[in-house]
Amino acid sequence: MNRRNFLRTGSLAGITLSAFGLGACAATPTATATATTGSETPTKETKGEAAANTNPTDFQLNEVTIQELQRKMQSGELTSKAITQLYLDRIQAVDKSGPKINSVIEVNPDALQIAEAMDQERKAGKVRGPLHGIPVMVKDNVDTHDKMSTSAGALALGDNKASKDAFIVSQLRAAGAVIIGKTNLSEWANFRSTNSSSGWSGRGGQTKNAYVLDRTPCGSSSGSGVAVSANLCAVTVGTETNGSIVCPAAVSGVVGFKPTVGLVSRSGIIPISHTQDTAGPIARTVTDAAILMGVLAGVDPNDAVTKESTGKAHADYTQFLDANALQGKRIGVEKSFLEGHVAIDALLRQALDQLKSKGATIVEVEAMKSIREASRDSFKILQYEFKDGVNKYLATANAQVKTLKDVIEYNKRNEKTSMPFFKQEILEMSDKLGDLNTKEYKDAVKKQVSGSRAAIDKLLKDNKLDAIAGPTYGPSWCIDLVNGDSFTGYGMSTPAAISGYPHVTVPLGQVQGLPVGISFFAGAYSEPKLFGIAYAYEQLTKHRTAPQFLKTTNPS
Repeated sequence: MNRRNFLRTGSLAGITLSAFGLGACAATPTATATATTGSETPTKETKGEAAANTNPTDFQLNEVTIQELQRKMQSGELTSKAITQLYLDRIQAVDKSGPKINSVIEVNPDALQIAEAMDQERKAGKVRGPLHGIPVMVKDNVDTHDKMSTSAGALALGDNKASKDAFIVSQLRAAGAVIIGKTNLSEWANFRSTNSSSGWSGRGGQTKNAYVLDRTPCGSSSGSGVAVSANLCAVTVGTETNGSIVCPAAVSGVVGFKPTVGLVSRSGIIPISHTQDTAGPIARTVTDAAILMGVLAGVDPNDAVTKESTGKAHADYTQFLDANALQGKRIGVEKSFLEGHVAIDALLRQALDQLKSKGATIVEVEAMKSIREASRDSFKILQYEFKDGVNKYLATANAQVKTLKDVIEYNKRNEKTSMPFFKQEILEMSDKLGDLNTKEYKDAVKKQVSGSRAAIDKLLKDNKLDAIAGPTYGPSWCIDLVNGDSFTGYGMSTPAAISGYPHVTVPLGQVQGLPVGISFFAGAYSEPKLFGIAYAYEQLTKHRTAPQFLKTTNPS
């Protein structure tokens, strides 16, 4: 989430389409870099060197899909326990040693035991579904009733052992998934400071981009994007309020799907906003994302908004994956994103030509402009809802802190460890606000939700569109613990975020070895259509490439 832009304009829709600095990051990173235009792949001069003692392709399960893992278990080539051990070894070799990408905040000490239980079930003839025996990681703001903590990366919640699983974790366990660990994140899902560094948390430290290690993983689902991209597990679960699934997925060269708010339960997840929050899949392929979405979706009695998905959710989203799904589709492209950066402009225009080659019609639209007024109070709404949601969560959590005020005071008492690089302005601003009965809040949320949905629905209807497309975000920027994030242009997350509509990102290509994604979003519960479009584009282009763990884009 781009906190600075929220404060500056009140909406992510106002991101400046400036040129991006893609040179090497400084030894002490700064937010300012010389603007350059990069080629699609690294040149000999800019390629950099791989991290010591790391061969990213030297892994038995490199780029393996869920379906391939199932075939290996079905044939007896591998067991779930063996697969889980391979991933645990990979985490140790790549995440904690070697390039030390730092995407995993905690490993489940019971992972092998769970995997062995799934193997025994398979031997007895019981296979629960496509996730049976498959190692999955979840973001560290999702409750797991086991030996792992749920902390949102915050030291103040380091002792929080959940009394029960989040609803989606129960769904994963019922499907036979092996929850192998938890992923690092931007602390408090990037809702702590206006100067934070994406992927940094007090508990987990700084997650690194697996493609170029001095570059950001974006956030807040930083570890979820990096872990699946670096082949540390099969798939991961992220959460999003605004951009927190699609940005880390895009800069990590993977698929991220933010579903319609209401399709996936939020109970048992440390919140920001009940009007925008949702969990969703991050995966290396659209197929794997569709498999995971089918397990995550479901009506939860403890999350009233999920009742709206009754009759609209599907247990199997793979049925909508069609390589010919683009035929006859009308796709809008954000007009302002056609001239933002020479390298991404070229990639986008190539993508549009490819979409047309498979039967799609491209229509230029102004999606971002049409919702700018509706999103003017976005940041204020999130602050109100964050205070309310966090206080409710902490009141029953097994943590030493019971209110947002307690968290603020804890951080002040432990400033050297809790706030070594940036402070907690957003926590403090949020805590000063009133409750959800405040007229300012009620008026703002009504205007935003109804206004954004009406604007998008009208745009889709007037232009007879099946979806709207554009670059997800710009390339990954330098990690900077001094000045914080420097979001690099574009940004397709806000329209779908503030309306609660679905949004998928798929690899678009690379700029100097840094992945970028293409986004597709549409109206409520249009997941089937978006999965079809994303799959058809993925099969046509196959832009996904495994990361090389380069130290920098320019070692000289």
